[in-house]
Amino acid sequence: MKFMVMSRADKHSEAGEFPGPEVTARMMTFMQEVAEAGILVTAEGLTPSALGARVKLSNGKVTVTDGPFTETKELIASFAILNVASKEEAIRWTTKWAQVFGEMECEIRPIFEDAPPPPPTA
Repeated sequence: MKFMVMSRADKHSEAGEFPGPEVTARMMTFMQEVAEAGILVTAEGLTPSALGARVKLSNGKVTVTDGPFTETKELIASFAILNVASKEEAIRWTTKWAQVFGEMECEIRPIFEDAPPPPPTA
């Protein structure tokens, strides 16, 4: 099963700041571990929202809004696509990813593949 793991933006990522050398070294080690596990499809960091735009189509009208977008808790700073056996495995790897940074909020979402996923349970 493929899962998209998205890390939330914060004031540092929105300012375009890169992690320090210690975090970068831990990230390289983690990415090597993920690659060796054979589950990494792709992973990328995103530029600050100031360089992006939102496109909305409603009632046939297109609206384009340039960034920055102020609500950082709703923004994505980076993503990875993992090919793992279960949601639990995706959570385990995402927890390791968050530990690289020490503090991080991520969202994990299954990717539609051959069939629709089962409905969420309450």
